[in-house]
Amino acid sequence: MSWHRLICACRSLFAAGIMLLCAASASAQHAPLPLDPGLIPGKQGTVISAEPTDGAPQGAVAYRFLYRSTGLHGEPISVSALAVIPTGAPGDRPIVAWDHPTSGIITRCAPSLARKRYQFIPGLRAMIARGWVVVATDYPGLGTPGPHPYLVGDSEAHATLDAVRAVHDLPGAKAGPRFAVWGHSQGGHAALFTALEATRYAPELDLVGVAAAAPATDLAALLGADLDTPAGQNLTAMTLWSWSQVFGASTDKVLDPEADATVDRLAKECIESIYDLELRKLTTRPLRSHFLAQPDFAQKEPWAQLMAANTPGVVAPNVPVFLAQGTKDQIVRPEITRAYMARLCRAHVAVRMDWVDGAGHGFVAYKSAAVTIAWIGDRFAGAPAPSDCGAAR
Repeated sequence: MSWHRLICACRSLFAAGIMLLCAASASAQHAPLPLDPGLIPGKQGTVISAEPTDGAPQGAVAYRFLYRSTGLHGEPISVSALAVIPTGAPGDRPIVAWDHPTSGIITRCAPSLARKRYQFIPGLRAMIARGWVVVATDYPGLGTPGPHPYLVGDSEAHATLDAVRAVHDLPGAKAGPRFAVWGHSQGGHAALFTALEATRYAPELDLVGVAAAAPATDLAALLGADLDTPAGQNLTAMTLWSWSQVFGASTDKVLDPEADATVDRLAKECIESIYDLELRKLTTRPLRSHFLAQPDFAQKEPWAQLMAANTPGVVAPNVPVFLAQGTKDQIVRPEITRAYMARLCRAHVAVRMDWVDGAGHGFVAYKSAAVTIAWIGDRFAGAPAPSDCGAAR
């Protein structure tokens, strides 16, 4: 079998409650995890099932687990996540909730199912060394029955907050109520919505700060600025496909009919590696000539309302914010992040801004990880939050 076919075969192995993780040369089967949240009664943030996961960083144990959360209509749903817990540290540990960037929009695209799942969390070893519990939700519809509500803020936030709740019940967690949330790209969008929802949805938790690398903030501007690039066409295609599924928003007048098959193919491809990105570029090629029948769809209903509802607002002034942005980012443009920072500053939010010179979109969270983790550490220590709101750039 060719490597191409082996990789594709490995990444398609998911069925009815049995998760198979793709190894380098063969698949490794894990115990079945029940997917029905009704199987085990409990409130949001209740662990449904958990299994140890091998390969954790030294000094830590890891679990892939399912927990109860809230769906788009208030219904109970199950969500999967990965937790990495330091061993030997004292109790009342702080928690970092990691919100991942775009990995896809169908069930098998969950980061917790990926072969290199630990490498997808920037600075993981440094956080474990500090004695922090790290929990990384897959978001609804990734790792559990889909479709995934892509860039839907409340969905991401509820999944993140319920993952923080659930991690308290895992063996050896010894976690306290304090947590920070950190995300990249789609995950930055999720992190900001988590900050917006935390007090209302999970008042028993203590959010000390939110960090977002190249976050998706102004969705209409983000998608509109990138329509001429393969990456932008990918993001727009995934958004249209997901929202048509979860909100019932028709794409009949938005998409060129000749683009339908390409958008469906993109919806079924995951993003786990550089190899996957290259495959998606090939899939995206037909969109160069046939894509949108309405390029200004973001200004038309129901899309305009959906864009507005899922564009993050300004967090409360008592929640400090860390933003990281690559100056060469062609997906989340620097001016969009700068505009969001200005909104936060006008609302008297303490904002630390890390401009990563020369960085593009893909690795900005990794390149800013050391500074981000230091900032989070200061928040856990109770230090006053610094602000760059008075600095010109």
